[in-house]
Amino acid sequence: MKLMMKITLLFATTIGLFTLLLHDKLKLAVPSTPDNVEVLAKLPKEVDESSGIVAIATGVYLTHNDSRNKPYLYKQTAAGKTLQTIRLNLSNVDWEDITKDDEGNLYIADTGNNKNNRQDLAIYKVSLANPEQVKAIRFSYEDQKEFPPKEEERNFDSEALFWDNDKLYLVSKDRGRGETAKLYQLPDEPGSYEAQLIGSTKLETKVTAADISPDGKTVVLLGEEELHLFRNYNSVEEFYEGDYEKRDIEGTGKTEAVAFEEEDVLVITSEGGSIYRHNL
Repeated sequence: MKLMMKITLLFATTIGLFTLLLHDKLKLAVPSTPDNVEVLAKLPKEVDESSGIVAIATGVYLTHNDSRNKPYLYKQTAAGKTLQTIRLNLSNVDWEDITKDDEGNLYIADTGNNKNNRQDLAIYKVSLANPEQVKAIRFSYEDQKEFPPKEEERNFDSEALFWDNDKLYLVSKDRGRGETAKLYQLPDEPGSYEAQLIGSTKLETKVTAADISPDGKTVVLLGEEELHLFRNYNSVEEFYEGDYEKRDIEGTGKTEAVAFEEEDVLVITSEGGSIYRHNL
């Protein structure tokens, strides 16, 4: 009887230790969102590849999917409810970001260029009041001479767009060396242009989105599960010369979109993930 009790006790102890170890491993395997990030809602299934977002009111956003998806804008609430689906008479080659100007015009960046060989890059200007009227801002990069360039020189993809003072700003995603974010400038009016290279900064991340605060004093660049903030710059054209801060937001997944909801409040989305809010 004593032997049987000892065997039973040993078996129970072994099972307990195994369960504890398995629990710890599962906790490590499932990332949790950091304290500085609020999970607002799970994105609905129709927006499982959210690639751009813009706040049009507190708690109300427009977002879209990226390449090979329908050319739709989805009006979302902070609770994850789809209020409206806006169907645009456009192609979605590779939509990567969206921004707006002071008059409420939207700018959709069809600028995804994974292979660095596109010669049909465009930013579409759309008014929510007349979404059927679309104006195209077509462009090439002034410093791109080959389509595609050598692999290490492939820095002509952009997933990041913001507007300021009648200008559009594109930030490159360095697929060649993964170390330099280039800044390009375009007019915000329809036409065909060469995007002007106006600066660059060393940033060891692949930039997936960008935005500028309503007061124009803070620029944010998004990488995967990280934020890059720039403040106290002399001009937007040289924001990368300002004070720099990096913030980790581990556990948020494949973060692809960011926008200012208020002066010091960001909203973020991830592909196949959720809508998040972050206070600066």
